[in-house]
Amino acid sequence: MSPSLSSYPTRLAILTLLSATTVYFFYKSRRHLFKRLTSLNPNPKTPKGKIFFISQTGTSKTLAKNLHSLLNLNGFDFDLVDPKDYEPEDLHKESFVLIIASTWENGKPPSNAGFFIDWLNESVDDFRVGSLLLSKCKFAIFGVGSGSYGETFNAVARDFSKKLRKLGGVEVLAVGEGDVDEGNLDEVFGEWSKRVIGVLSNLGENGGYMVNGVGDGSEDEVVSEGDDDDDEEDDDEFEENDEESGIVDLEDIAGKGPSRKKGVGDKLVNGKLNGDIVNGEKEMVTPVIRASLVKQGYKIIGSHSGVKLCRWTKSQLRGRGGCYKHSFYGIESHRCMEATPSLACANKCVFCWRHHTNPVGKSWTWKMDDPLEIVDTAIDLHTKMIKQMKGVPGVKAERLSEGLSPRHCALSLVGEPIMYPEINSLVDELHKRRISTFLVTNAQFPDKIKLLKPITQLYVSVDAGTKDSLKAIDRPLFGDFWERFLDSLKALKEKEQRTVYRLTLVKGWNAEEVDAYFNLFSIGKPDFIEIKGVTYCGSSATSKLTMENVPWHSDVKEFSEALAKKSNGGYEVACEHVHSCCVLLAKVDKFKIDGQWYTWIDYEKFHDLVASGKPFTSKDYMAPTPSWAVYGAEEGGFDPEQLRYKKERRHKSSRKENGS
Repeated sequence: MSPSLSSYPTRLAILTLLSATTVYFFYKSRRHLFKRLTSLNPNPKTPKGKIFFISQTGTSKTLAKNLHSLLNLNGFDFDLVDPKDYEPEDLHKESFVLIIASTWENGKPPSNAGFFIDWLNESVDDFRVGSLLLSKCKFAIFGVGSGSYGETFNAVARDFSKKLRKLGGVEVLAVGEGDVDEGNLDEVFGEWSKRVIGVLSNLGENGGYMVNGVGDGSEDEVVSEGDDDDDEEDDDEFEENDEESGIVDLEDIAGKGPSRKKGVGDKLVNGKLNGDIVNGEKEMVTPVIRASLVKQGYKIIGSHSGVKLCRWTKSQLRGRGGCYKHSFYGIESHRCMEATPSLACANKCVFCWRHHTNPVGKSWTWKMDDPLEIVDTAIDLHTKMIKQMKGVPGVKAERLSEGLSPRHCALSLVGEPIMYPEINSLVDELHKRRISTFLVTNAQFPDKIKLLKPITQLYVSVDAGTKDSLKAIDRPLFGDFWERFLDSLKALKEKEQRTVYRLTLVKGWNAEEVDAYFNLFSIGKPDFIEIKGVTYCGSSATSKLTMENVPWHSDVKEFSEALAKKSNGGYEVACEHVHSCCVLLAKVDKFKIDGQWYTWIDYEKFHDLVASGKPFTSKDYMAPTPSWAVYGAEEGGFDPEQLRYKKERRHKSSRKENGS
């Protein structure tokens, strides 16, 4: 044997080398075996997670339910949890948490998360808790808010993210941000949900650890979209292989239309595709909002206006009766055009009959269309819709011919018409065509009311009698909403033409505020007060109203009579339209002459007065009210020249009138 191999150090070195080689090959064989086993079971069961919904009106809860269904369909086991029923002390035991969080008034969380957030705040500030409490908990958060609220937009979701990270939680996705004002909340949430599934898939494939830059469970990492060039490629591949991988798209669960994929160069910013900027000016009606409104039957005019055929227009074309304005003011419903020059609004009312599919804003910040173009296009689209009624049973040639020449325009379709900067020019264009104007404003723009030229009849929505209830019902964007509301009533008082308070009664919300409503009478001193029961428009994620909140006509009558009694003869109940669950109070000293009501309008006289350019008042164009429209008449406000048609209803209802 060579001397060099016989020495002890040499033998030791050879033995060490052989041992290391044996260990290395053993490790490689075990790793290869693990990969083979993993390939046979590519989706091992991941630890059960939690989905928390922090919701006030139900929007976040609905999204959370959809996500829960989506995760279950893709093999991920999660519990759907209301935080008010959860013990926060157990949060450190969770392995994966998803939070869908709404931001409520002034950037505060909804009430169902009160205790949860108090615990979180206390834990962050308690030095005894430490920054590793949630080190084993991975989480992702999606915020639901309104971009119109500025700095507080999705404040709750961002605060949750910050606090959980401070306690050691591992954020596996950047905070998703949905804007309810943009009309594409489902789409934005769907994209975020896909990313959640991608993260969960990676978690399962790697034995509980995150890869691809998402986080390995040992560091407090937050990954934003676009941090890595490879991320977009991975997302595209993920979308293309949805069908092959068995992943079910959220849009399919919700029953929505096909999702709109991002195009080359498109960038998603806070849920807004390219910010919706066109030629340097922001479009009020984005493609997503436009699609939603068109689906509801709107005809969109330009970039911010709309027109729609009212069901009462169709009804009177068929000789089946007109709307309450026909009974109260003598309009011809089949010749009435329902339109708006501004689809945007400054409120998010709980009873919004458009389910908040329209934009919101505090001021006009959008591209503006010409008023002449808006009026011409509105009339053109309206007459086309009227022509489509030809051949419908009950529609006679004479009535159809009259309908092709609109004589009234209800500027109350949706949104806030008075926001449109050229509202006076638009009204002028309508009056030039001898089309009367009925404009409704939501009492948040008093200066606009002051500047408004004479119109046929000006309405102010008075949705509540107190500051607190107005805030709860209208959910206004303005912080000084109450002051704006009162100033709007004061501005109404200065108008010489016909003015109206429009009250919408919602049982359980404002139907008991008789005294509070009466106290507002002296501020605006309106000619008329319309009192109408809220119309239930079906379920909505943005409203908690049900059929139980809809008053009966007897409830509306009782409320109206109580208000009239409070006025000590200043107002009396003048008209009613039973079908619309609507009652009219009128000023006695103006509109009741020798026992005869004069709530109807002499429209030809009105247009002559406008054309004269001379000052005039509401008394100058009033007309006598027919007996069938007067309160208490057996016709109930139904025109006897029309043929009453009652639909047969087969659905069940738990509501009972007068306890019967």
